[in-house]
Amino acid sequence: MPRQPSRDAATSSRQLPVRLAPHPNELLSSWIGRHAEFYAVPPLAMLRHGLPEASSLHAADRSLNGDQVIRLAGVFSTEPAVVRRMTFSNIAPSSRRLIAARPLQFCSACHPGEHEPRPLLRSQFLGWRITCPLCGDLFRRARGHDRPSPFDRHHGAALVGERLLDDEAERGLRTWTSPAEIARLLLMRRVPRPLPREYEPWRFRVLGAIIPDLDEVVERRSLPTPANPLLPLHLRRALLAGVAIVERAGPEMLEMLRGQMMGQNQARFSSAVSEIMTHTCRSMASSQLQLI
Repeated sequence: MPRQPSRDAATSSRQLPVRLAPHPNELLSSWIGRHAEFYAVPPLAMLRHGLPEASSLHAADRSLNGDQVIRLAGVFSTEPAVVRRMTFSNIAPSSRRLIAARPLQFCSACHPGEHEPRPLLRSQFLGWRITCPLCGDLFRRARGHDRPSPFDRHHGAALVGERLLDDEAERGLRTWTSPAEIARLLLMRRVPRPLPREYEPWRFRVLGAIIPDLDEVVERRSLPTPANPLLPLHLRRALLAGVAIVERAGPEMLEMLRGQMMGQNQARFSSAVSEIMTHTCRSMASSQLQLI
């Protein structure tokens, strides 16, 4: 019987003769797209050269498994770790709702326009960041004109909140609870007291009890929804600062914030806080046992 070609041989036969080096922080679909343009083929055809089962470049950015990473690395003659770093595969599940479907922001220093085609960077999709992870400069809005942030005085706390969310999302690190869960709770609706004369329920969020300036500057279209949970850059600083403040204050602040709500919203908030408190108590007990 004829000998079947080995998997390694099959992979080497599909290796591309020319490989383009990825830009720092480049997204996988962008890198694949640049290869597609070089070889004059559609981007999805380029991806399927290495992964015949691939459904879309968007899916490849978010959900490659270990075997697929290895196969792509073989076709593009690079290391699996290089391919994996260009995807969102490592993002913690609690943070994935904060990854945008399209670019939200860019860094004018690290995303220069002289590259053709201009690469898409992974950090452009991260809805918990206000600064570039490569150089530390503030991001600019991807589309339309930049709006000044009314929360400049909270910039230091916002950088702490950005680090907390980034540690959880990218490295699986957290302190007494999930910073992404704190962010979710802070964006729930609250009932201000005393009730304003012209009360608009959509305007008031739990975050406004910590950053009072928020109530006056929010617009209906800029507030998050279950379908679009991402804040625009000019408001994001307030959310990051709120996460840092709650994380520093500890579970007691979440307990205090329960009183900002009514009805089913209060019940949902209370249930989430109770779960956090239970998990925190268990973690503390486990840590104490390790010291015995």
